[in-house]
Amino acid sequence: NRLSLGVQDFDPVVQKAVHREQSFEQVQTLMQDAAALGFGSVNLDLIYGLPMQTLPSWAQTMKSIVQLRPERIALYAYAHLPARFKPQRHILADDIPTAGMKTDMLTMALEQLQAAGYIYIGMDHFALPEDALAIAKRQGRLHRNFQGYTTQPDCDLIGLGVSAIGNIGASYQQNVKVMAEYQDILAQGRLPVERGIALTRDDLLRRHVIMAIMCQGYVSYESVELSHLINFKQYFRAELELLADIQEQGLVKMNGVSLEVTADGWYVVRAIAMVFDRYLQHDQHRTRFSKII
Repeated sequence: NRLSLGVQDFDPVVQKAVHREQSFEQVQTLMQDAAALGFGSVNLDLIYGLPMQTLPSWAQTMKSIVQLRPERIALYAYAHLPARFKPQRHILADDIPTAGMKTDMLTMALEQLQAAGYIYIGMDHFALPEDALAIAKRQGRLHRNFQGYTTQPDCDLIGLGVSAIGNIGASYQQNVKVMAEYQDILAQGRLPVERGIALTRDDLLRRHVIMAIMCQGYVSYESVELSHLINFKQYFRAELELLADIQEQGLVKMNGVSLEVTADGWYVVRAIAMVFDRYLQHDQHRTRFSKII
């Protein structure tokens, strides 16, 4: 019973740049209709750092979002990847806000959302205090999947549609990315899976730790040791050494038996969790779709 909407910018100049017209009135009407139909929660996905976007236009967008007051908000930075997405090749580099402007936009959004009473859930997500997501965070029941934070416990997910990702048992699968190919494979009576990954023991261990950091902001060494039959401080010796620098910045607390993300650390919880990502450690120069800022 949750409706998710994508809102980029209510500025006509930005809408023209991204080839999308989406007025405030249209979004407001849709949210009102959703409430009348019985949807208990509305989530708005916001993108900052879009081509042609400015601080004044972003300020107007944030003012409109606070007025709409959706139960949940996901705040994402625009990722410019012209090598991967052909439509982005038409975008001029000079039209993309600078890193400094994107930081200012993020700061503005954080200030306005918190002033409006939203709770920062973590990793781009916000919710009103009475929303189930905010309640789950207070009660330590947060979970996370491909679509972000959720109140639903970990379970098998079947990906339906082009490029969809599924998670069955200790494996991940992704469907083909081209519609014609997707339809052709289905017509042949086959699953349209392009690739898959079988998780190793190390993958499962690191997923446990990363999810604990992202969702609870707390890792008990003993709990991980009992679940995976390891010595936490020996197994993650290199990671704990890296976290020592982060601890000096006041972003985490480590006392020999646990790791805890501080209030300030929640704003960079992705960077803290990334310390335990073995694949990022081995491939520091690869293109990433989602950056910290």
